[in-house]
Amino acid sequence: MRISFFVCFLSFFLTSCTSSFTQPSSPEEGLKSIQINHVSGHIQRLSSDDFQGRLPGSDGELRTMKYLETQFRGVGLVPGNSDGSYFQQVPLVGITAEHEPQLRFSNKRQSLKLQYGKDFVGWSRRLVEKSVLRESEVVFVGYGVQAPEFKWDDFKGEDLRGKTLIMLVNDPPVAHPLEPAKLDRNIFGGEAMTYYGRWTYKYEMAAQKGAAGCFIIHEAEPAGYPWEVVRGSWSGEQFDLIVPDQDRAHCAVEGWVTQATAERLLGLTGRSLKDLKAAAIRSDFRPVNVDVKAFGSVQNSFRTINSNNVIAKLEGSDPLVKDEYVVYVAHWDHLGEDSSLEGDTIYNGAIDNATGTAGLLEIAAAFAQLEVPPRRSLLFLAVTAEEQGLLGSRYYAENPIYPLEKTLAALNMDAMNVWGSTHDITVVGMGNSTLEDLLEKVAMDAGRVVRPDPEPEKGYFYRSDHFSFAKVGVPSLYCEPGVSYVNRPKRWGLERREEYIKDYYHKPSDEFDSNWNLIGLVEDLRLLFGVGYRVANQNHYPEWKVGTEFKSKREKMLKMMSEN
Repeated sequence: MRISFFVCFLSFFLTSCTSSFTQPSSPEEGLKSIQINHVSGHIQRLSSDDFQGRLPGSDGELRTMKYLETQFRGVGLVPGNSDGSYFQQVPLVGITAEHEPQLRFSNKRQSLKLQYGKDFVGWSRRLVEKSVLRESEVVFVGYGVQAPEFKWDDFKGEDLRGKTLIMLVNDPPVAHPLEPAKLDRNIFGGEAMTYYGRWTYKYEMAAQKGAAGCFIIHEAEPAGYPWEVVRGSWSGEQFDLIVPDQDRAHCAVEGWVTQATAERLLGLTGRSLKDLKAAAIRSDFRPVNVDVKAFGSVQNSFRTINSNNVIAKLEGSDPLVKDEYVVYVAHWDHLGEDSSLEGDTIYNGAIDNATGTAGLLEIAAAFAQLEVPPRRSLLFLAVTAEEQGLLGSRYYAENPIYPLEKTLAALNMDAMNVWGSTHDITVVGMGNSTLEDLLEKVAMDAGRVVRPDPEPEKGYFYRSDHFSFAKVGVPSLYCEPGVSYVNRPKRWGLERREEYIKDYYHKPSDEFDSNWNLIGLVEDLRLLFGVGYRVANQNHYPEWKVGTEFKSKREKMLKMMSEN
């Protein structure tokens, strides 16, 4: 039988059997309790210098853990872990380059030595003291994509073992066959970035091909952030989940090079980046050996830590479905401190993501205001190490405390609105799940509208913690601030987004500002409260929409549940 029919039938059956339980309270008391002063206080505290940038494994983490536990306990939420605590340990290894990584490219005629930080950033995630590139042939592999469903393969069966791969960021912008000026939306999402465009995918593919090294060419527009973000985000201690093979599956050296550096590198043999990029957008592209060899090394020190996800629970009121869950997610971590900086050395992470963490606490407190909770249980999950590659949410998704097949939805909050009321709210990855249909109904009741991401080419759907849940099949919703601000000019909202990325994103300047207008954040939280409230009380499960890459995994999961 069709999974959706089974779920509807099951929900109808359960509902018919629950007439004796007390009906959940209406949402009004919870909605009214979400207030600017509460949210402002949480943001200001979490992003203060006392929390030292909330780096996993630091004193800042300990302060954050204590603060979150105190807040959850204070509103009456019970510990979310089965061991009776509010914490899920996440085993991480911290990897620090002891000296600046070295990288040089050369051929018989010329040599190009790169300057760390200015020309490239590099690291090794192998748990060995020294990783080396020694006379490794350099191969340009276009976008580094292998997508059978699009009949696209940038590797064409080439033996790339031991070689150093240079590849472009994002995924190929394929022209429409009938309208060359437009992108073909049937391939790689048109203007929208797919997972094939993410840096995580590219390093994974290089490792699968047996490459010794992999460097992505940074370009600000297709990457979605300037070089300063790359330099700040991948310098200093890097974290990864602890795995049995000591991360030997990774390339010996990974990293980024600037666009100018890539042009200089290719210029060693008279090639141009422009010509290679033009070739890379065609499906018949083949890897290009650029007749240059790479020499590089990274010397590491290691430490293992147990960082923590923080989880609290509000138990549902319906005995027959309280073992089903709606999860609200936000990452508590940021980048810590960088003593090499002049002036301000703390990455306070006020917008990213003290705002989302404050929203998580405020929605948790709002649900706790209800005299009778919703039918299903609610989980409030503050995850670690998002800035290191979604590690905390990935760990939870791979080691769930509550069954994923009974997890109805993950609602994610990351870098929320601090600039005022909007007529709209943005759904990142619009068209994926029925959760956005619920959001549209809730927004309509509030006199607002739902709009798609105005910058789909930047791939934000794959860059925050809901993606860890989506990958394992759980329907997920990720909203960003709207762009149509009340009583503001048309482009004002987009200008604020651009200003944030340029001047504040992953920089010490991301600090609390008392001049922020947090009414828009509060209004967005009320919408997200409404979506979670509906999911927790309705008679059917949210679903992935037809054509979404996560739909088959969810249906398989629910089919197995129905058969057991």
